[in-house]
Amino acid sequence: MDAAHISPRAIRCHRADGVGIALAELVAGEVIVLGEARVALRDAIPRGHKFALHPHAPGDVVRRYGEAIGRATAAIAPGNHVHTHNLATALSGERRYVGGGAHDAGLTAAPLRTWRGYLRADGRYATRNEIWLLPTVGCVAPLAEIAAREAGLRHAGRIDAIAGFGHPHGCSQLGDDLAGTRAALAALCDNPNAGGVVLIGLGCESNQLDALIACVPERSRAKLRVLRAQDAGDELADVLALVDDLVDDLAPLQRVEAPAAALTVGLKCGGSDAFSGVTANPLLGRFSERLAASGGRVILTEIPEIFGAEDALLARAVSPQVFEAAGALINRFKRHYLDHGLPVSENPSPGNIAGGITTLEEKSMGAVQKAGAVPLVDVIDYGESVSRSGLTLLEAPGNDAVSSTALAAAGVGLLVFTTGRGTPLGFPVPTVKVASNSALAEAKPGWIDFDAGAALGGDADAVLEAFSDRLLAIASGEATAAERSGQRVISLWKRGVTL
Repeated sequence: MDAAHISPRAIRCHRADGVGIALAELVAGEVIVLGEARVALRDAIPRGHKFALHPHAPGDVVRRYGEAIGRATAAIAPGNHVHTHNLATALSGERRYVGGGAHDAGLTAAPLRTWRGYLRADGRYATRNEIWLLPTVGCVAPLAEIAAREAGLRHAGRIDAIAGFGHPHGCSQLGDDLAGTRAALAALCDNPNAGGVVLIGLGCESNQLDALIACVPERSRAKLRVLRAQDAGDELADVLALVDDLVDDLAPLQRVEAPAAALTVGLKCGGSDAFSGVTANPLLGRFSERLAASGGRVILTEIPEIFGAEDALLARAVSPQVFEAAGALINRFKRHYLDHGLPVSENPSPGNIAGGITTLEEKSMGAVQKAGAVPLVDVIDYGESVSRSGLTLLEAPGNDAVSSTALAAAGVGLLVFTTGRGTPLGFPVPTVKVASNSALAEAKPGWIDFDAGAALGGDADAVLEAFSDRLLAIASGEATAAERSGQRVISLWKRGVTL
């Protein structure tokens, strides 16, 4: 960022922007200078919120990040607070996307160093050596969690973790809804971090074990162990015996040096604030570029949080086929909203708004920065696995737990989760929480793994190097805050009717 557009009190994200962002609580009458813009504030501006740098008439486009984030709904004078009272989304519905799909896949970012992971028999590397207990249906979800806790105590220190992931689905579902549950669970079985998986069924559920196992990729079926609770005598003892055998198989495995190309990272944000698109997301974007330049893979999802920023993403499609698939996926989500009588712009959340984000365009333009300039090489459906180096777009909604579970199912070994408001929740794979501002990092050290607020006015290259080192250290075994506190859940995407 141009140093002329940042001061100790405010920042302008792009030369074309009509708004500045308060880095601290600003008072009416205060004079702010950002580049060629010099304004006397007419209003008090909360930290993280926007103020106008030039006049806007009703209907004028308001720009941040150099892009449109909505239209003025009232006259806005220089120095006015710009937020929900005078700025609104310009999004409507589906769009026709044309003319893309020839992006050069080259990147010039410096490659990453190696890390230390577990080499699986299929040639993939894992960031953790764990056993996962997955129920086919909610009726046996408590059994999976109870057995995981007991087994974890029994085998403490022998492998990295034994985790039980309960969920309420798997019965009273039909058609595509049931197929989605089955696909997601089968893909979780395929994640390389799960060195062994115990699938626990009830027996009479819609999500039958045999059908689920048939969906698990062939490379991961050997690590499965299966129990039907209705057929067992003492189902808890039987599950624990299956875990015992898996632990004996996995305990001797040691970490080995792994290339950066063997790392797959999921990109996620939640509880965003106005600084997310200034610090944490651009920092993650620069890391994504380094990983992709090294031959690694990054996955972006949260499709409704691309609305309004899709042109910036689609411009990076490497082929017409990828361009068309990405555009179709975005429109499919929009159509889902419209078919339910809802606007496509039913976002940002109350927490986002309190943090200074006004429209979905503004939120989306900040969110897509997590992928940096990595070329878009593939588009995959919910429950499918990543297969190509570069950036993959994954079908999933914006909900933190649902989208993070989908990323784990797609095969990520590390999930990097940026946040401006904070959240303690973690997911099946190591979940790295990155604070967009130092105040959050200082207030919640039990939640946050890295403070991206240091990027404001600091040495951006030094911050990137420290961030890259931290992520590789976590991939190599350093525990995240969520792992230390036992915050690990899954949430499956429920889209259909319930019987």
